Amino acid sequence: MFVTLKPSVFDPQGQTILDALSSLGYESVRDVRQGKFFELDVVADSAQEAMTISTEIADKLLANTVIEGYRVEVDPKRGEGD
Repeated sequence: MFVTLKPSVFDPQGQTILDALSSLGYESVRDVRQGKFFELDVVADSAQEAMTISTEIADKLLANTVIEGYRVEVDPKRGEGD
């Protein structure tokens, strides 16, 4: 799950990183948005159920949906053969 600030919200950490990259000579980088990554191991009967559970968790706990957006990805093969 990837959680990032919404485009309309100022990202001071991203700006600091952008400034540092510029000072290191990486002038081609035009913007940086800093975010968070969460990896959940969800036991579910289907990929859709895992997606539903993960989305509920993001809405209720992991993302401040007033200022952040998120993207959930489910790997249905993850955990097979472990």
